[in-house]
Amino acid sequence: MTATTNTNGGPTELDTFLPQDNSNTNGVTKYKVTKGNDLEAANTEFDPFKNRQNDHPTTNLNTLTHLLKASLGTGILSMPAAFQAAGLALGIFSTILVSIICTHCAYILVTSAHELYKRAHKTKMSFADVAEEACLRGPKWARGFAGPIRQLVLVGLFVTYFMTCSCYAVIIARNFNYVIDYYVGYTTEIRVTIAALLVPIILLVYVPNLKYLAPVSMIANVFMGIGLGITFYYLVTDVPPVSERNLVADISTYPVFFSITIFAIEAIGVVMPLENHMATPQHFVGLCGVLNQGMSGVTLVYMVIGFFGYLKYGDQVEGSITLNLPKEAYAAQIVNILIALAVYGTFGLQFYVCLEIAWDGIKKRFQENARIAEYTLRTIMAVSKVPLQTIIL
Repeated sequence: MTATTNTNGGPTELDTFLPQDNSNTNGVTKYKVTKGNDLEAANTEFDPFKNRQNDHPTTNLNTLTHLLKASLGTGILSMPAAFQAAGLALGIFSTILVSIICTHCAYILVTSAHELYKRAHKTKMSFADVAEEACLRGPKWARGFAGPIRQLVLVGLFVTYFMTCSCYAVIIARNFNYVIDYYVGYTTEIRVTIAALLVPIILLVYVPNLKYLAPVSMIANVFMGIGLGITFYYLVTDVPPVSERNLVADISTYPVFFSITIFAIEAIGVVMPLENHMATPQHFVGLCGVLNQGMSGVTLVYMVIGFFGYLKYGDQVEGSITLNLPKEAYAAQIVNILIALAVYGTFGLQFYVCLEIAWDGIKKRFQENARIAEYTLRTIMAVSKVPLQTIIL
C-alpha cells in the first residue's frame, strides 16, 4: 500500500494508523500491512477432535470392548433358530448381508457426525443431535423437520433400549432359574428371582461413566466367550451330515431370520455414546477402524453359532440354544450361569443409552444438585423396569 507524503514534512493521516517500512521514493511513502491473527484464525478449519474434552476418555480397546459387548448380546443364542428359518446356505449369506447393512448405517451416522462437527463447530453430538443438525444444514424443505426428527430419534432410542433392559433382566433370571430349579427340585417363581436381582442391577447402573464400565464389559465378554466356547463344544460333537438339514428354508419363514438377526447384531444406539467418549474418535471409522474390527468379529461368531446350532439340533432347536443343552451336565449349568453374568454386564451399557437421553432432557433443571438428581434418576429408571418385566412375563 502506498500514500503521498505531506508537503509540510509532517505525518499524513495514514501515517498515524499504518506502520511504515522506512522507505520514501519521490515523495511516496510505502506502508507494510500484515494480516491480523483473527483473520488467520477464521481461515483455519475447526478441528473437533483437538478441542474435545472428556473427563474420562476411552481408548480404542475400551471402545472395541464396549462395541463387542453391545453386539454380542443375548441375540447370539437365538442364531440357530434364525438359521432354521433361513437354511444353512442362505443363513450364512443373509447374516453377512444384515451385518453389512447394520455396519454401513453406523458408518454413515459417525461420518456424518464428523462432518457436522466441523460445520457446526461442535466437538460432540448424540444420535438425535446429528439428525437435527443434518436437517438444519440441509435443504430448506428439511429444516422445519429438525425438531420433530430429533424427538422421534430420542423416543425411538429410549423405548428400544429401555425395553431391551427389561428383557435382559428376564433373561438373566431365566438362566439362573435353569440351574436353581434342577437342584431345588421345583420351579422357582421367576418374579422372585427378578426382585432379588434388583439390588445388583441398581449397583451396576450406579457406575458413573463408560470409562469405569469398560472393565465390567470386558469381564462380561470373557464370560460370554467361555459360555459360547462350551456351547460350541456341544454343537460340534456328534453332528449329523449337512444333507439332513435345509440349505434354503421356506420363503415364508425368511422374515423370522431377519427379525432375529437384526435384533441380535444392531447396536446403533450405543455408537454415538461410544464415539463421544473416545480419546481418538477418528479411529472409530475407517477400513481398520474400531467399527469394522468389531463388526467383522461379531459377524463371524454369529455365523458359526447359527450354522452349527441348526446343524446339530435341526428342527428341535430352541429359541435359546442353551435350552438344548443337557440340564444335568455340569458344563451346561456353567454355561447358563456365565451367560446370565455376561448379560448382567451388558445391562449397564444398554442402560447408559436410556440414561443419557433422560438426563440430557432434565439436567438443566438440576444444576445445583446435579449429582443427587442424576443418581436419583438412575435409581428410578432401574426400579421402574420391574413392572415392565412383570408385563413381559
